[in-house]
Amino acid sequence: MGFKIYTMAEMAASNEEPEVLFWVGCAGSFDARAQKVTAAFSKVLHHAGIKFAILGNEESCTGDPARRAGNEFVFQMSALQNIEVLNMYNVKKIVTACPHCFNTLQNEYPALGGNYEVLHHTQLIQQLIEEGRLTIEGGGFQGQKITYHDSCYLGRVNDEYEAPRSILEKIDSGLVEMDRAKQRGLCCGAGGAQMFKEDEPGDKRINIERVDEALATGASTIAVNCPFCLTMMSDGVKAKEKQEDVMVLDISEMIVQSNKW
Repeated sequence: MGFKIYTMAEMAASNEEPEVLFWVGCAGSFDARAQKVTAAFSKVLHHAGIKFAILGNEESCTGDPARRAGNEFVFQMSALQNIEVLNMYNVKKIVTACPHCFNTLQNEYPALGGNYEVLHHTQLIQQLIEEGRLTIEGGGFQGQKITYHDSCYLGRVNDEYEAPRSILEKIDSGLVEMDRAKQRGLCCGAGGAQMFKEDEPGDKRINIERVDEALATGASTIAVNCPFCLTMMSDGVKAKEKQEDVMVLDISEMIVQSNKW
Protein backbone atom coordinates (compact mmCIF):
# COMPACT_ATOMS: atom_id res chain seq x y z
CA MET A 1 0.00 0.00 0.00
CA GLY A 2 2.99 2.29 0.46
CA PHE A 3 2.05 3.70 3.85
CA LYS A 4 1.38 2.39 7.34
CA ILE A 5 -2.07 2.32 8.89
CA TYR A 6 -1.79 2.88 12.63
CA THR A 7 -4.07 1.47 15.30
CA MET A 8 -5.49 3.62 18.06
CA ALA A 9 -3.32 1.69 20.53
CA GLU A 10 -0.18 2.56 18.56
CA MET A 11 -1.14 6.22 18.41
CA ALA A 12 -1.96 6.30 22.12
CA ALA A 13 1.44 4.76 22.88
CA SER A 14 3.04 7.68 20.98
CA ASN A 15 0.80 10.19 22.77
CA GLU A 16 -0.91 11.07 19.48
CA GLU A 17 -4.55 11.40 18.44
CA PRO A 18 -5.88 10.89 14.90
CA GLU A 19 -8.06 13.41 13.08
CA VAL A 20 -10.58 10.63 12.53
CA LEU A 21 -11.09 6.98 13.48
CA PHE A 22 -11.73 4.75 10.47
CA TRP A 23 -14.30 2.17 11.57
CA VAL A 24 -13.55 -0.71 9.20
CA GLY A 25 -16.50 -2.98 10.02
CA CYS A 26 -16.84 -6.76 9.76
CA ALA A 27 -17.15 -6.86 5.97
CA GLY A 28 -14.27 -4.47 5.43
CA SER A 29 -12.12 -6.54 7.77
CA PHE A 30 -12.91 -10.11 6.76
CA ASP A 31 -14.64 -10.22 3.35
CA ALA A 32 -12.05 -10.47 0.55
CA ARG A 33 -13.97 -8.18 -1.82
CA ALA A 34 -14.79 -5.57 0.84
CA GLN A 35 -11.15 -5.56 1.96
CA LYS A 36 -10.35 -3.94 -1.40
CA VAL A 37 -12.73 -1.10 -0.49
CA THR A 38 -10.97 -0.73 2.87
CA ALA A 39 -7.65 -0.42 1.03
CA ALA A 40 -9.08 2.05 -1.50
CA PHE A 41 -10.61 4.31 1.13
CA SER A 42 -7.39 4.21 3.15
CA LYS A 43 -5.59 5.47 0.04
CA VAL A 44 -8.13 8.29 -0.28
CA LEU A 45 -7.56 9.32 3.34
CA HIS A 46 -3.78 9.12 2.90
CA HIS A 47 -3.73 11.21 -0.29
CA ALA A 48 -6.01 13.79 1.34
CA GLY A 49 -3.52 14.15 4.19
CA ILE A 50 -5.92 12.84 6.83
CA LYS A 51 -4.30 11.54 10.00
CA PHE A 52 -6.39 8.46 10.72
CA ALA A 53 -6.25 5.25 12.71
CA ILE A 54 -8.21 2.02 13.11
CA LEU A 55 -9.06 -0.02 16.18
CA GLY A 56 -7.68 -3.25 14.70
CA ASN A 57 -8.29 -6.22 16.99
CA GLU A 58 -10.11 -3.96 19.46
CA GLU A 59 -12.95 -3.37 16.98
CA SER A 60 -15.90 -5.78 17.09
CA CYS A 61 -19.20 -5.87 15.23
CA THR A 62 -21.44 -2.89 15.96
CA GLY A 63 -24.25 -5.34 16.70
CA ASP A 64 -26.41 -4.14 13.80
CA PRO A 65 -27.17 -7.62 12.35
CA ALA A 66 -28.08 -8.94 15.81
CA ARG A 67 -30.54 -6.10 16.44
CA ARG A 68 -32.09 -6.41 12.97
CA ALA A 69 -32.49 -10.16 13.52
CA GLY A 70 -34.18 -9.51 16.87
CA ASN A 71 -31.43 -10.36 19.34
CA GLU A 72 -31.36 -7.20 21.44
CA PHE A 73 -29.18 -8.76 24.13
CA VAL A 74 -26.32 -9.50 21.72
CA PHE A 75 -26.67 -6.03 20.19
CA GLN A 76 -26.34 -4.27 23.53
CA MET A 77 -23.43 -6.45 24.63
CA SER A 78 -21.58 -5.68 21.38
CA ALA A 79 -22.43 -1.99 21.52
CA LEU A 80 -21.39 -1.51 25.15
CA GLN A 81 -18.09 -3.26 24.53
CA ASN A 82 -17.36 -0.98 21.56
CA ILE A 83 -18.44 2.15 23.41
CA GLU A 84 -16.10 1.31 26.27
CA VAL A 85 -13.18 1.03 23.83
CA LEU A 86 -14.12 4.18 21.91
CA ASN A 87 -14.50 6.24 25.08
CA MET A 88 -11.23 4.87 26.45
CA TYR A 89 -9.46 6.38 23.43
CA ASN A 90 -11.48 9.61 23.70
CA VAL A 91 -12.77 9.17 20.14
CA LYS A 92 -14.70 12.16 18.83
CA LYS A 93 -15.01 11.60 15.06
CA ILE A 94 -15.62 8.33 13.20
CA VAL A 95 -15.81 7.54 9.49
CA THR A 96 -16.96 4.22 8.03
CA ALA A 97 -17.49 2.81 4.55
CA CYS A 98 -20.46 0.72 5.75
CA PRO A 99 -23.90 2.43 5.95
CA HIS A 100 -25.04 -0.18 8.49
CA CYS A 101 -22.16 0.69 10.84
CA PHE A 102 -22.78 4.38 10.10
CA ASN A 103 -26.43 4.17 11.06
CA THR A 104 -25.80 2.16 14.22
CA LEU A 105 -22.91 4.29 15.47
CA GLN A 106 -24.71 7.55 14.72
CA ASN A 107 -28.31 6.82 15.65
CA GLU A 108 -28.29 3.90 18.10
CA TYR A 109 -25.11 4.17 20.18
CA PRO A 110 -26.05 7.52 21.82
CA ALA A 111 -28.82 5.79 23.81
CA LEU A 112 -26.12 3.59 25.36
CA GLY A 113 -23.63 6.38 26.08
CA GLY A 114 -21.75 6.45 22.79
CA ASN A 115 -21.85 9.99 21.41
CA TYR A 116 -19.63 10.67 18.39
CA GLU A 117 -19.56 12.63 15.16
CA VAL A 118 -20.11 9.88 12.60
CA LEU A 119 -19.67 10.23 8.84
CA HIS A 120 -20.20 7.84 5.98
CA HIS A 121 -17.13 7.73 3.77
CA THR A 122 -18.95 9.46 0.90
CA GLN A 123 -19.83 12.36 3.22
CA LEU A 124 -16.22 12.77 4.31
CA ILE A 125 -14.96 12.51 0.72
CA GLN A 126 -17.43 15.21 -0.33
CA GLN A 127 -16.17 17.45 2.49
CA LEU A 128 -12.54 16.86 1.51
CA ILE A 129 -13.29 17.79 -2.11
CA GLU A 130 -15.10 20.97 -1.04
CA GLU A 131 -12.20 21.93 1.24
CA GLY A 132 -9.69 21.38 -1.56
CA ARG A 133 -7.91 18.61 0.33
CA LEU A 134 -8.82 16.01 -2.28
CA THR A 135 -8.98 16.26 -6.06
CA ILE A 136 -10.33 13.76 -8.55
CA GLU A 137 -8.52 13.61 -11.87
CA GLY A 138 -11.50 12.02 -13.59
CA GLY A 139 -9.67 10.20 -16.36
CA GLY A 140 -10.43 6.61 -15.47
CA PHE A 141 -14.10 6.63 -16.47
CA GLN A 142 -14.09 9.15 -19.29
CA GLY A 143 -16.92 8.60 -21.74
CA GLN A 144 -18.43 5.77 -19.71
CA LYS A 145 -21.97 5.48 -18.38
CA ILE A 146 -22.29 4.96 -14.62
CA THR A 147 -25.41 4.15 -12.66
CA TYR A 148 -25.62 4.57 -8.90
CA HIS A 149 -27.39 2.27 -6.44
CA ASP A 150 -28.70 3.97 -3.28
CA SER A 151 -28.10 1.81 -0.22
CA CYS A 152 -31.10 1.74 2.13
CA TYR A 153 -29.19 2.75 5.25
CA LEU A 154 -27.50 5.78 3.68
CA GLY A 155 -30.46 6.77 1.53
CA ARG A 156 -33.93 6.27 2.95
CA VAL A 157 -32.81 5.67 6.55
CA ASN A 158 -30.43 8.65 6.80
CA ASP A 159 -31.63 10.80 3.87
CA GLU A 160 -28.20 11.10 2.23
CA TYR A 161 -28.50 11.19 -1.54
CA GLU A 162 -26.40 14.18 -2.50
CA ALA A 163 -22.88 13.32 -1.26
CA PRO A 164 -22.35 10.19 -3.40
CA ARG A 165 -23.78 11.86 -6.50
CA SER A 166 -21.68 14.99 -6.05
CA ILE A 167 -18.56 12.78 -5.98
CA LEU A 168 -19.64 10.89 -9.10
CA GLU A 169 -20.13 14.22 -10.89
CA LYS A 170 -16.43 14.91 -10.36
CA ILE A 171 -15.58 11.69 -12.17
CA ASP A 172 -15.57 12.34 -15.91
CA SER A 173 -18.50 10.15 -16.87
CA GLY A 174 -22.22 10.17 -17.49
CA LEU A 175 -24.40 9.33 -14.48
CA VAL A 176 -27.59 7.55 -15.56
CA GLU A 177 -30.21 7.06 -12.86
CA MET A 178 -32.23 3.87 -12.57
CA ASP A 179 -36.01 4.15 -12.74
CA ARG A 180 -36.14 3.56 -8.99
CA ALA A 181 -33.64 5.89 -7.36
CA LYS A 182 -33.21 8.09 -4.27
CA GLN A 183 -36.33 7.84 -2.06
CA ARG A 184 -37.78 5.22 -4.43
CA GLY A 185 -34.56 3.18 -4.62
CA LEU A 186 -34.93 -0.60 -4.37
CA CYS A 187 -33.10 -2.56 -1.67
CA CYS A 188 -30.31 -4.88 -2.86
CA GLY A 189 -31.83 -7.63 -0.73
CA ALA A 190 -29.22 -7.84 2.04
CA GLY A 191 -30.40 -5.29 4.62
CA GLY A 192 -32.19 -6.07 7.87
CA ALA A 193 -29.94 -9.12 8.42
CA GLN A 194 -31.17 -10.69 5.15
CA MET A 195 -27.47 -11.03 4.27
CA PHE A 196 -27.20 -13.85 6.78
CA LYS A 197 -30.35 -15.88 6.15
CA GLU A 198 -32.06 -17.82 3.42
CA ASP A 199 -34.38 -16.08 0.96
CA GLU A 200 -38.11 -16.15 1.54
CA PRO A 201 -40.10 -18.12 -1.04
CA GLY A 202 -40.65 -16.20 -4.28
CA ASP A 203 -40.13 -16.15 -8.02
CA LYS A 204 -37.17 -13.75 -8.21
CA ARG A 205 -34.36 -12.67 -5.89
CA ILE A 206 -34.35 -8.98 -5.01
CA ASN A 207 -30.76 -8.48 -6.14
CA ILE A 208 -31.62 -9.88 -9.59
CA GLU A 209 -34.51 -7.43 -9.85
CA ARG A 210 -32.21 -4.57 -8.91
CA VAL A 211 -29.44 -5.64 -11.29
CA ASP A 212 -32.00 -5.87 -14.11
CA GLU A 213 -32.82 -2.21 -13.43
CA ALA A 214 -29.13 -1.31 -13.42
CA LEU A 215 -28.41 -3.15 -16.66
CA ALA A 216 -31.39 -1.44 -18.32
CA THR A 217 -29.55 1.89 -18.02
CA GLY A 218 -26.78 0.64 -20.32
CA ALA A 219 -24.15 1.57 -17.72
CA SER A 220 -20.78 -0.18 -17.72
CA THR A 221 -20.23 0.55 -14.01
CA ILE A 222 -22.61 0.19 -11.08
CA ALA A 223 -21.44 2.46 -8.26
CA VAL A 224 -22.26 1.47 -4.68
CA ASN A 225 -21.46 2.75 -1.19
CA CYS A 226 -22.03 -0.36 0.96
CA PRO A 227 -20.27 -3.73 1.30
CA PHE A 228 -23.61 -5.57 1.43
CA CYS A 229 -24.78 -3.86 -1.77
CA LEU A 230 -21.38 -4.61 -3.34
CA THR A 231 -21.87 -8.34 -2.72
CA MET A 232 -25.49 -8.50 -3.81
CA MET A 233 -25.06 -6.41 -6.96
CA SER A 234 -21.91 -8.34 -7.93
CA ASP A 235 -23.74 -11.65 -7.43
CA GLY A 236 -26.60 -10.37 -9.57
CA VAL A 237 -24.27 -9.29 -12.37
CA LYS A 238 -22.63 -12.74 -12.30
CA ALA A 239 -26.02 -14.44 -12.36
CA LYS A 240 -26.79 -12.47 -15.51
CA GLU A 241 -23.36 -13.45 -16.92
CA LYS A 242 -22.49 -9.78 -17.43
CA GLN A 243 -19.36 -9.67 -15.27
CA GLU A 244 -17.17 -9.17 -18.36
CA ASP A 245 -19.14 -6.09 -19.40
CA VAL A 246 -20.27 -4.46 -16.15
CA MET A 247 -18.19 -3.60 -13.07
CA VAL A 248 -19.58 -3.11 -9.56
CA LEU A 249 -17.37 -0.67 -7.65
CA ASP A 250 -17.46 1.23 -4.40
CA ILE A 251 -17.17 4.99 -4.92
CA SER A 252 -13.80 5.07 -3.13
CA GLU A 253 -12.46 2.48 -5.60
CA MET A 254 -13.61 4.69 -8.46
CA ILE A 255 -11.66 7.62 -7.03
CA VAL A 256 -8.51 5.51 -6.78
CA GLN A 257 -8.96 4.32 -10.37
CA SER A 258 -9.63 7.85 -11.62
CA ASN A 259 -6.51 9.20 -9.94
CA LYS A 260 -4.45 6.11 -10.89
CA TRP A 261 -3.10 5.72 -7.34
